[in-house]
Amino acid sequence: MAIRGLWAATALAGALVLGGCASKGDERPQTVSAKPKAPAPGRGKGYSHDPFPSTYRAYPGVATLVTNVTVYDGEGGRIERGSVLFADGKVVGIGQGLTAPAGATVIDGTGKWVTPGIIDIHSHLGDYPSPGVQALSDGNEATDPVTADVWAEHSVWPQDPGFGRALANGGVTTLQILPGSANLFGGRSVVLKNVYARTMQGMKFPGAPYGLKMACGENPKRVYGSKGRKPATRMGNVAVDRQTWAKAADYRRKWDRYEDQGGDEPSRDIAMDTLRGVLSGEIRVQNHCYRADEMAIVMDMAKEFGYKVTAFHHAVEAYKIGDLLKQNDTCAAVWADWYGFKMESYDGIGENLALLHKAGACVMIHSDDANGIQRLNQEVAKALAAGRRAGIEVSDAAAWRWLSLAPAKALGIDDRTGSLKPGKMADVVLWNGDPLSIYTRPEKVWVDGALLYDANDPKRRPVSDFELGQPGEGDVK
Repeated sequence: MAIRGLWAATALAGALVLGGCASKGDERPQTVSAKPKAPAPGRGKGYSHDPFPSTYRAYPGVATLVTNVTVYDGEGGRIERGSVLFADGKVVGIGQGLTAPAGATVIDGTGKWVTPGIIDIHSHLGDYPSPGVQALSDGNEATDPVTADVWAEHSVWPQDPGFGRALANGGVTTLQILPGSANLFGGRSVVLKNVYARTMQGMKFPGAPYGLKMACGENPKRVYGSKGRKPATRMGNVAVDRQTWAKAADYRRKWDRYEDQGGDEPSRDIAMDTLRGVLSGEIRVQNHCYRADEMAIVMDMAKEFGYKVTAFHHAVEAYKIGDLLKQNDTCAAVWADWYGFKMESYDGIGENLALLHKAGACVMIHSDDANGIQRLNQEVAKALAAGRRAGIEVSDAAAWRWLSLAPAKALGIDDRTGSLKPGKMADVVLWNGDPLSIYTRPEKVWVDGALLYDANDPKRRPVSDFELGQPGEGDVK
């Protein structure tokens, strides 16, 4: 009886509630309005990818025809008694018997050579400038193994006298400035036109992709192992790399989702912005690495996380894995004969560059040195000689690719510079003899068609503001 009474009471209460609701007429329970979803900004538009844009403007030049020269076009071609015509900052024509337009400057280069300007893919000018004192030592943020948040351009000192020396002595018209190799992730690199400017942005190559400097091997494990922290071994190097890439992949997913679908904006992480750029194919990996086994591991790690190594730098043992580099479309930037100065660089050979060329791999010369950048043409001559002694025949004209077009390709600017083709930037060097001779020097250097160095005109010798009034200003011995 008690149970029946409980059910009856419950039913009555329910009826009263329903009746009460019905008696309210058209009124309904109020609900809280949902916050409108933020619109999707679009892929790649969630934040600025170019917060320090180039302000580079080419210096004024005049239409110029250089005639009666031997021409290396940078793509393997050689033209005897050739001519190169450029105007409005661009190459207009290359061949034999070209005619100068009205008002053009004509230079008779009998007995001389013309080449594209040299491109150095590995430099620290501006970050480790001259004079080499601690106050100007700004190339290594050796405070953490992962410093992908730093950008080499923010250390570049445009008044470094080394820029002018590289132009006048080396014929270098474009160069990539990299952070140092103390860290696994050293930070972003920047590509510069080798011109005098008041600011880094005034030198910045318009539209050139950024790079990410990475390092494997002895440097990171020595720097951080000596501090009693990870990594202290090569396996520690790879572990920190993988952990960091996993974090970057998660960061990329969050930002891709937000940019595609909208909603709450994820928190920014400047280091992860750079790594997201790598995973998206926007930023190129430039990897300091010496040993063949480590380069193979890094290429496998790249496959694991879906990025690509554009180039291994130094790559002293690259000759052992030329086939793997070719399969992975990964370049090697090497020295001619600089090796043996530490264990990981011990097993080097002078034939490295030539063997890589023979294997069909993308290969080039590089400096990593303020003095070496002034003689990269001679470094290629040494590499050629070593290859020929080993029976590897490479023509002088084909070898010029190691100095111009190959580094341009690795930097993502080969559509604009690196060879003397109509429509490309008129980055041109007139040499006073065979450019692969130790007796030869640049006579004239043009950048975007502007004559920035003339050995016969003291007024066209580059002098930075820092040098003005000091003994030896503009000295290019």
